[in-house]
Amino acid sequence: MRIGELARQAGTTAKAVRYYESLGLIAPARLANGYRDYTGDDVRLVREIRSLHGLGIPVERTRPFLECLAAGSAHADDCPASLASYRDAIDQLSERIEALTARRATLITQLNAAAHRGSGAGPAGGSGSRAEDYLTLPADLPAPEADGAADHLPGTRVPGLSLLDTAGRAVRLDRLGPRRSVIYVYPLTGRPGTDLPEGWNSIPGARGCTAESCGFRDHFRELLEAGAGRVFGLSSQDTGYQGEVVERLGLPFDMLSDPAFDLADALGLPTFEAGGMRLYKRLTMIVRDGVIEHVFHPVFPPDQHAGQVLTWLRENPLPGPAT
Repeated sequence: MRIGELARQAGTTAKAVRYYESLGLIAPARLANGYRDYTGDDVRLVREIRSLHGLGIPVERTRPFLECLAAGSAHADDCPASLASYRDAIDQLSERIEALTARRATLITQLNAAAHRGSGAGPAGGSGSRAEDYLTLPADLPAPEADGAADHLPGTRVPGLSLLDTAGRAVRLDRLGPRRSVIYVYPLTGRPGTDLPEGWNSIPGARGCTAESCGFRDHFRELLEAGAGRVFGLSSQDTGYQGEVVERLGLPFDMLSDPAFDLADALGLPTFEAGGMRLYKRLTMIVRDGVIEHVFHPVFPPDQHAGQVLTWLRENPLPGPAT
C-alpha cells in the first residue's frame, strides 16, 4: 500500500503520516525499489494516533498505546503503560482547567469592581441590603467549642460517594486526584428574601456561611497557587439553591449538595438541629488521593477561614511537581 492510500484509509494526510514516521511511531517495510510498503496494521496505528490526539494526547506521547497494540493486545489501552498515559493526560488537563478557572475568577472580580465602580453599591447587593447583612458578622458572634467531633478524620479514606455539583456533574469524592482538594462544609447559606432559622446568630458556628464562601472566592487564585487542585463548598442544600448562591456571589468554584447526609453518615461528620432541620457543622477537609490529609474544626471566624486554609497550604507544601 502506498502512502496516499494509507492516508485516505486512515482519514489523514501524507504529510501527517511522514511526521508519524519521523517520530518512529510507524515503520513501514521497504520494497526492492525503495518505496514504502504500508499494511493494514499501519492504517490501524495511524487511526489510533489520530483518535488519541483528538482526546488531547500529544502525538509524541501515543507510543505506549501503539506498543500495546504491537504486543498483541486487542485494544491500545489494555496495558498498564497506556493507563498511566491516560492519567498523565488527565492531570495535565486538570492543571489547564485550574489555570483557566483562576483566570476566570480574576475576570469576575474585575468585572464586579468595574460594574459597581462609582455606583455606591457593592457587588454583593448594595449598601444596606440583606446581602451585605450576610457578609457583616456580629461583633458578639459566639465561637464554637472544640468538641473533638472531627478528630477521627485525618488519615481516613474518603468513601466512594458521588455528589451532584452546581454544574450538574456527579463528583466522586474518592477520585479527586493527587492534588489537594479543599472541601469546606457549612450548614446553611442565607440569601435575600429567605429567612434563616430562629436564633441563628446565637448558635455557635452557625452564622457566617456567605462570608466564608466569599472568602474562598476572594482567595481562590491564591489557593490554587499554594497547591490546591480544587475547591468545593458542601452543604445539605439542594443544587438549585446552591446554584443561585454561586451565581449571585460570583463564586469561581462549584458547590456540592448532600441533602441525604450521605457523607456525614459515612464519615461521622458532626451535624446539629436548627429550625427543625438537620444541618452540617462547619469544618473543612483537605483531601488528597482519596485520603483526608487535614481537617479544620472548629472553624472560627468563618469570614477569615479561607485565609487560614491558605496559610496552612503555604506552610505545608507538597514535594515535587504536585505543588
